[in-house]
Amino acid sequence: MIKSMTGYGRFEGIIDGRNVVFEIKSVNHRFLELQCRTPRGCGFIEETIKNLIGEYVRRGKVDVFVAVEADDNVASEVTINHSLAAGYVNALRELRDRYELADDISVSSVAKYSDIFTVRKAPENEEALCALTEKAGRQAIEAFIAMREREGEKLREDVLKRCDSIISVVEIIEKRAPQLVEEYRARLTERLNDILSDTTADPQRILTEAAIFADKTAVDEETVRLRSHIDQLRMMLSGDEAVGRKIDFIVQEMNREANTIGSKISDAELAHRVVDIKSEIEKIREQIQNIE
Repeated sequence: MIKSMTGYGRFEGIIDGRNVVFEIKSVNHRFLELQCRTPRGCGFIEETIKNLIGEYVRRGKVDVFVAVEADDNVASEVTINHSLAAGYVNALRELRDRYELADDISVSSVAKYSDIFTVRKAPENEEALCALTEKAGRQAIEAFIAMREREGEKLREDVLKRCDSIISVVEIIEKRAPQLVEEYRARLTERLNDILSDTTADPQRILTEAAIFADKTAVDEETVRLRSHIDQLRMMLSGDEAVGRKIDFIVQEMNREANTIGSKISDAELAHRVVDIKSEIEKIREQIQNIE
């Protein structure tokens, strides 16, 4: 199924006794670009996130946010800066002696100076945290992919509708183009007869001039190639692969054929039809910018 590059998914819940948030969103980008925001000191889970995203996403600018509640079961180590504590105690004693204050220096009074303590938590279990992140990520990605598929289906339907519009105009051009040669030959015959007045125009000359005109204005090859490009486009849109960049190339080729047809056709009505084709191709080009 064709996917859009725009998507959003979020999971928030309890996994292995810890509250976890995993949020993912993406927008258009030529290639796959991933940016992660992870808990402080847990940069190691970025590799897990990268591998996970790589399973599901081929193109797009992807932003991932992960938050994990601290594990209360992880032991903490508290150390004391004894030189700083001694400094506080000596300062308090100096205040007591100089101003004849009551001696109420105690552990609790010194403990108020929190900068004498350093708390170090034991490092996270990297393997466990990576596993937890992957569990949360897969649930968020489920919603993320579903949204990209819904958007992709809308894009596919719109592009296919525009392809049908182009083919309908091509059919008009293919039907009308041969008539232009006959009309040109009739006008040429009339002009030559008017110029020569008393003499009938040379039929061979008229046939030669009409053949030259037909060769210059023939668009059969271009319409055949345009039809072929549209067939390829339809086939790509029916597959499951990431084909955004391939489709972009096909649309460029479609535009080239339309320009060639426009340069060959001298009929005003058909010229307007070619403008309609180019307009539809441009709208397709805009739409496929969001296809993965």
